[in-house]
Amino acid sequence: MAITQGAHHIGLTVPSIDATRDFFVNVLEFKHVGGRPEYPAYFVSDGTVFITLWQATDPNSATPFDRKNNIGLHHLALKVTDIDTLNSIYQTMVKTEGVSIEFPPELSSGGPAQHLMASIPGGIRLELMAPGG
Repeated sequence: MAITQGAHHIGLTVPSIDATRDFFVNVLEFKHVGGRPEYPAYFVSDGTVFITLWQATDPNSATPFDRKNNIGLHHLALKVTDIDTLNSIYQTMVKTEGVSIEFPPELSSGGPAQHLMASIPGGIRLELMAPGG
């Protein structure tokens, strides 16, 4: 048995905490649960996972995310309840400014689970997973 007990929170540095918070709140229906104005930072949660969004000090000179060359986060994967929810979120994401779809919902490793991959506001690579069957 591992000595850890799951993720406490995930911290992401982004070029615009407003745009990234708005994506989590408006598209994924997370709740804005707090923040630190002096940092600045926002805290969002879906009731299971807690995400801190940290404002990059100088977004214009910050190194953009490159999943193949930067050490650290490759992508953030969140689960959704079912394939219908995954497809609904996909339809919303297609129309959301600042979202770039890498691939639409498809079978994951031969199925029956499905997933999609996208870059969301803030430059974070997000995978959404739905159980199949």
